[in-house]
Amino acid sequence: MATQRGGKSASSDRDDDLEGFAVAVVREEGKWTCSALGSGALVSLSKAETELREMRSAGAVFGLLDVDDEFFVIVRPAPSGTRLLLSDASMAIDYDIAADVLDKLNIDIPDIDEDDLDDVEPWEEGDLAVLADLGLPEPVLSVILAETDLYPDEQLGNIANRLGFADEFAAVLDKLSR
Repeated sequence: MATQRGGKSASSDRDDDLEGFAVAVVREEGKWTCSALGSGALVSLSKAETELREMRSAGAVFGLLDVDDEFFVIVRPAPSGTRLLLSDASMAIDYDIAADVLDKLNIDIPDIDEDDLDDVEPWEEGDLAVLADLGLPEPVLSVILAETDLYPDEQLGNIANRLGFADEFAAVLDKLSR
């Protein structure tokens, strides 16, 4: 994951060309459901939050975003504010949505030269306990994040497997023709 950089500039107009996926996950009455979010959720944190809030579920709602196969974001709107986890904070140099996450977390964008990104080890920022109440404790999520030899979709697949919605998650990804 850390060795392959997409080279997208945060000021680039090529955000519409991003690869990856955005999946909404809902747990209501003990049942998991997954559905695709619009492609705008990969470029704009506010779009992802808006789509997730519009789901209006009595249960847990969160989004899993694989941005350009470079990093992932977990977005979990709540009445008290959105809980966020960014798998690789260095990506804020190249991607607007990663910069938006850091901004929302009140964390400065790292001062790293774009040419040096390939040599920087990824590090997460945000709420490692974002899914703890659903059965994914902080230490387990930390282990998944530490597996930097995996691509973001594989890490998100591990999260889905741990929480028990791997089949629902895979079905949505299959429909997206990944």
